[in-house]
Amino acid sequence: MIESVNVDDFIIRAFIGGVLVAIVAGPLGTFVVWRRMAYFGDTLAHSALLGVALGFLLSLNLNLSVIAVCLGLALLLVFLQHQQRLASDTLLGILAHSTLSLGMVAVAFLEGIRIDLMAYLFGDILAISYDDLGWILGGGLLALVILGFLWRPLLAMTVHEDLARVEGVPATLVSMLFMLLIAVVIAVAMKVVGVLLITSLMIIPAATARRLASTPEQMAWFAAGFGCLAVVGGLGGSLRWDTPTGPSIVVMAAVLFGAIHLVWGLWPYAVRSARRFFK
Repeated sequence: MIESVNVDDFIIRAFIGGVLVAIVAGPLGTFVVWRRMAYFGDTLAHSALLGVALGFLLSLNLNLSVIAVCLGLALLLVFLQHQQRLASDTLLGILAHSTLSLGMVAVAFLEGIRIDLMAYLFGDILAISYDDLGWILGGGLLALVILGFLWRPLLAMTVHEDLARVEGVPATLVSMLFMLLIAVVIAVAMKVVGVLLITSLMIIPAATARRLASTPEQMAWFAAGFGCLAVVGGLGGSLRWDTPTGPSIVVMAAVLFGAIHLVWGLWPYAVRSARRFFK
């Protein structure tokens, strides 16, 4: 009986943590998709492992160290982009793979500290603790509140950034705050899908929602909903077939994406066929 209670307890924590991350990642992912920043999100996510290593080395809270490293990388990227010596995609590729490799090398030098590297790379949602839930809830609420204030400026910049600047939108500040939001989501989502798959939880549900939504607000709501379905389906499939939970969540998100696009693509043909049949 005690073992059953414990099993139920960790499943409930995993479910709550995953759903909370999906609710935050969905609306944020809409702007990542609109602004074509998927590779930028991957770059920040890859740097999270370096943040984990520095957190252990300096005895800091891992979430705070990840956020600090992500913000430092974002500032470095902005500085390098202003130099205009290399294309943005080249800079992102260099920084993404360099920080990930540097993080893995730094982990190897942590003597006397045992780190489950796979858990950070691919997530360990079943090991979420109540402290982790507190970080996810606090960081998620902060991200959603800031995103609410930034919604209209970000939308204006997404439609036409130069025009938004002319109308008085502080584009540089808004962009930096948006980078902060991505860093926060990466920090709180590490336990759910891992640093290698974090951006997939932002991008895939948002891309799925884009097919159905007619307004930006609808897309944000649908993205959060599809993210929650991916978490529930992936977690259930992982428990049923004993598969890695983080990748299972991403696979479920991809299945939803494929199913929605397939049905939506075939729907006009089905309607036309039905009309011809009933004529």
